Amino acid sequence: MSHVFSLARTAAALFLAAAAAHAAAQAKPPVATVKDIVDTYFGVAVPDPYRYMEDLKNADVATWMKAQADYTRSVLDRIPQRSSVLNEIQKYGDAASARIANVQIVGDHVYYEKRLANENIPKLYVRRGIAGKERLLVDPEATKGTAGEHYSLSYYAPSPDNKYVACGIAASGSEEAVLHVRDVATGKAVGEPIDRAKFAAPSWLPDGRLLYARLPKLPAGAPETERYQKIRVYAHRLGADADADAEMLGPGFSSRISVGPAEQPYVFSVPGSRYAVAMVINGTKRELRLYSAPLAALSGKDTPWLPVAETADEVTDFTIAGDEIFLMTHKGTPRFKVLRAALGGGAGVTVIPQSDAVITGLAAAKDALYVRQMTGGLSDLVRLSFGAGAKPTKVKLPFSGDIDSLSADPRVPGVVFNAMAWTKFGGYYAFEPKTGAVADTKLQPQGPYDNPSDLVATEVRVKSHDGTMVPLSIVHKKGITLDGTNPTILWGYGAYGISQTPFYRPTFLPWFERGGIFAVAHVRGGGEDGEEWYKAGYKATKPNTWKDAIACAEWLVANKYAAPAKIAIMGGSAGGIYVGRSITERPDLFGAAIDAVPVSDTLRFEFSANGVANIPEFGTVKEEAGFRGLNAMSAYHAVKDGTPYPAVLVTTGFNDSRVPAWQAGKMAARLQAATTSGKPVLLRVDYDAGHGIGSTKMQAYEERADIFAFLLWQFGAKGFQPQP
Repeated sequence: MSHVFSLARTAAALFLAAAAAHAAAQAKPPVATVKDIVDTYFGVAVPDPYRYMEDLKNADVATWMKAQADYTRSVLDRIPQRSSVLNEIQKYGDAASARIANVQIVGDHVYYEKRLANENIPKLYVRRGIAGKERLLVDPEATKGTAGEHYSLSYYAPSPDNKYVACGIAASGSEEAVLHVRDVATGKAVGEPIDRAKFAAPSWLPDGRLLYARLPKLPAGAPETERYQKIRVYAHRLGADADADAEMLGPGFSSRISVGPAEQPYVFSVPGSRYAVAMVINGTKRELRLYSAPLAALSGKDTPWLPVAETADEVTDFTIAGDEIFLMTHKGTPRFKVLRAALGGGAGVTVIPQSDAVITGLAAAKDALYVRQMTGGLSDLVRLSFGAGAKPTKVKLPFSGDIDSLSADPRVPGVVFNAMAWTKFGGYYAFEPKTGAVADTKLQPQGPYDNPSDLVATEVRVKSHDGTMVPLSIVHKKGITLDGTNPTILWGYGAYGISQTPFYRPTFLPWFERGGIFAVAHVRGGGEDGEEWYKAGYKATKPNTWKDAIACAEWLVANKYAAPAKIAIMGGSAGGIYVGRSITERPDLFGAAIDAVPVSDTLRFEFSANGVANIPEFGTVKEEAGFRGLNAMSAYHAVKDGTPYPAVLVTTGFNDSRVPAWQAGKMAARLQAATTSGKPVLLRVDYDAGHGIGSTKMQAYEERADIFAFLLWQFGAKGFQPQP
């Protein structure tokens, strides 16, 4: 009898829970309060009805955000096959025994981050030589902290003698790293952790001291905009008190190097060089200022720094070999060239001139300079021997695709690189100069879904609004019918000169297997065709970014890949401009949108902690030209009442230190109030995440399942329609 009663009580509880979930899902999302706030910029009145959301600590804001998150969860969980999609994502994503990332070659040691299939967070491993036995060095999950938090690696830097490794560990995707030092031989901690090390960029001096950048300790009540300002570089002797570390560079410190409060200074030492190099970055501005000084004269305030490159030299990357520095510059060469200069002083000499290819990176090994370049979205690897009279030669790659990293040591010949393609996961490959051959390092185990034979990638060019031809990459299963019925994601970014290069993830297979298309719009603002392409989607020219996206969507419709009702525009971070302005300018062209950790209110971005650093990219409201550019690109301000907007899933991580969660909150609130389409506008909030960097494997899987299920629901896919 008691057993029957127990079953009946369980059934009743399940029924009530299901009924409650159904009722919650049927309710509308909580309505955000509208407040009459209007700013006037250069005579233009700009309403900001959700300004109050910028205070995420406000109890009413916190309550609204949590209610939105709960509502969104209830809606997404009611999509019938959402759990099936998640299971498939996990099946495909975990099929390979491990995933490898961030390989570094340091002398005869190889370091890399590795996540086993049954693990949630990558750990740092080391081995002696590529074929050596691996050993676990740093497990970020072993970090003790607040219950419920997860920890992840932000960066790591081994010492040249392989005695120590400095690494940043951050909680809950915040990227607010704490700097730790470990003994490579034992894995044990050395000294005490150093906080405020988000931008540490650690480097080791020959005498064993650690160079690192540290944020200031702010007083209570300091403005958010001060959080990432006045960074200073210190030299730390292991075991000493970090608060007593000697300053090496910072605002108002050196008479030779001027560092503004919003600039980021760094000092580097490279094995085999007699010089230290100082670098100053102005926020997100790509052009660097570089200085050199003899290591023997490195003495803090009195260091005799000599200029190597000023901002006007338009250098965006560099590498050091001995007492020489190789500089990547776009001055007078929008697709870049490479110069060689002596660190002791003297003019640079061109060693790799501009060509039809866009130079995208470089690394110095013992035998040669290795240069990464891109033509038509595909990468090449160029080798320039250090011998007199040497000419650049191309390295034969294992397949056509992208090279997204180069790892080399100036004491070791050859280079290791990561290669992938639109339909191939790829792995890490090593070039051996003695044989001239490229071989798979086998660091990355191959999984059964890493190289699917039934996917195809097509490259086309689309005419944009002004006649510019915009590259569009399209990936789908072979044999699909072009009848306008295919569910399609149109991904894009278009900022900072960052190119959208070929990549493939097995976790996309559930999308492809349901007839899905994944298209990438290489819009202006990216770096696909060099500096000119970047600057054509920048500040006043930013409208080209979303107008290129619109042109690509129109092309997909005209060529019957998809109908407007089956196209979802998707992007994240600065790609929120790409997404948000596309749907506000052409809401009729998209059936859905995925607006991930978005920059939505560009007029207010500069008043957030990370917004100051982004002024070089987007502009400032303190200048009229800057305001007009920002006002044009602000998706939040472009939302119009009474407009039938597509279905939108806005996502954010509450611990996001790059784009604060209120950016997503304001956009979701404005769309919910304005749309007349009857389609959902959902705000997905992950309270244990940030900008996506440092999220766990399962967080990434859960979010991808939510996105695919949401889109298939909105596109009318069979089996994805919630029952009334």
